[in-house]
Amino acid sequence: MLKNYETVFILNPVLSDDQMKDAVGQYEQLLKDGGAEIINKEMWGLKKLAYPIQHKSTGFYNLMEFKADPSLIASLEIEYKRDERVMRFLTIALDKHAVEYNDKRRSGAFNKKTKKEEAAA
Repeated sequence: MLKNYETVFILNPVLSDDQMKDAVGQYEQLLKDGGAEIINKEMWGLKKLAYPIQHKSTGFYNLMEFKADPSLIASLEIEYKRDERVMRFLTIALDKHAVEYNDKRRSGAFNKKTKKEEAAA
């Protein structure tokens, strides 16, 4: 049975734009080859880290939301650990509330004003 997951990984900031896109594409392809369905993909860009990792204070943040068989997660995380470009990663299983929240966030429901708010403005 497919479950919903979300993975965030931080890539080394010394990578060129092409190298970064290549790394993201490689992980996306790994998921697709494993039978996963990519729901959402976001490149958050270069962000300051909360604390230095490998003497670096910034990193390229990437998020992928997908549906996959739970057995695929282990192979995904092994690939993250083997890849020198990946500084940190976190993969979580999403419950129904998180899936609903992500759907609303993607649709822009949180950015739309209600009629009461528009009337007050």
